[in-house]
Amino acid sequence: MASTGSFSFPKARRLTRRSEYELVKRDGVTRRGKLLTLNAMPMENSGPWRAGFVTSARLGGAVVRNRVRRRLREIVRRHQHELRQGVWFVIIARHEAATASYGALEDEWLRLARRASILL
Repeated sequence: MASTGSFSFPKARRLTRRSEYELVKRDGVTRRGKLLTLNAMPMENSGPWRAGFVTSARLGGAVVRNRVRRRLREIVRRHQHELRQGVWFVIIARHEAATASYGALEDEWLRLARRASILL
């Protein structure tokens, strides 16, 4: 793994608008797993990759949703140097993600990211 560069995850790297989420969900490729669903689409001239996270109320209370979201953000942050540039993706946590371990979430994300061809 490349240890060059920063491992921060600034807000500029996140999808923030509803329209961005809808664009990726409508036009991107979808890969479904037991814990997560990954929507990804290449964006021409968009610069670096950008990620969005969805944790619906069906996962549980705010504490549970925030824990899942923090874990997913950390997984993407740790693997950011393996991601292709110019791709937008949305990670949707499924109900089983609420009780899954960090390792299980990471394994599932890497598997889905490879299947969606967003890793280098």
